[in-house]
Amino acid sequence: MNEPRTRLAFVSSDAHDARAAAEALIARYGQNRASEADVVVALGGDGFLLQTLRDTMSTGKLVYGMNRGTIGFLMNEFREVDLHERIATAQSETIRPLEMEAETAEGETTTALAINEVSLWRQSYQTAKIRISIDGKMRLDELNCDGVMVATPAGSTAYNLSAYGPILPLDAPLLALTPVSPFRPRRWRGALISNKVTVRFDMIECEKRPVNAAADHVEVKSVTSVTVRESQTKTATLLFDPGYSWKERILTEQFRY
Repeated sequence: MNEPRTRLAFVSSDAHDARAAAEALIARYGQNRASEADVVVALGGDGFLLQTLRDTMSTGKLVYGMNRGTIGFLMNEFREVDLHERIATAQSETIRPLEMEAETAEGETTTALAINEVSLWRQSYQTAKIRISIDGKMRLDELNCDGVMVATPAGSTAYNLSAYGPILPLDAPLLALTPVSPFRPRRWRGALISNKVTVRFDMIECEKRPVNAAADHVEVKSVTSVTVRESQTKTATLLFDPGYSWKERILTEQFRY
């Protein structure tokens, strides 16, 4: 007796190529509700995949991305054929997001999850002044910069890499603390920190030098303090084709020139 096939739910971004791909795949494989599916197939770019991971966070759903966007670093190659076979042999990677808690000058508190990074950046023409503490101990009394971020291994090849931060293996128990255009101290290039610590950013002269914060796509304006830690309860699981795992891609990225 044949085993029942994996139940698939197809979701896509609003891009034309992504919508067309979803229609073709649904015609070939059928469509299930995401709540009833075993695997959610995301069609689009990296940004849409991150959105899908947030939507399925801690539901036990597996997410298989196929690139119908621009870069597609987190995605598998798009092909219409043999999808069930590809998913059956795919390798899984489980990731934990960052939890951001941001307080504003109005006394409001916003919480959000970030799979790639929590970033802060200046809101005006003046550099930001930021104090950095780790587990309650001040480590940098004043960083003058355009911004600063905490990046996960999953996000280390994104904004973090553009700011000359380190690339982290996916299974490394580390986070990257990376400044953006540091002015003082000029030689500070960031730090590698344990994924068990809590990082706190306090804005100095926040009225004169306003700072925004973002957890992936969730932005908070005019923050006075931001706390970041890795979630201990929430997870998301991605599927990758054999030989094209996230670990392999991160390793390959370090030898590009």
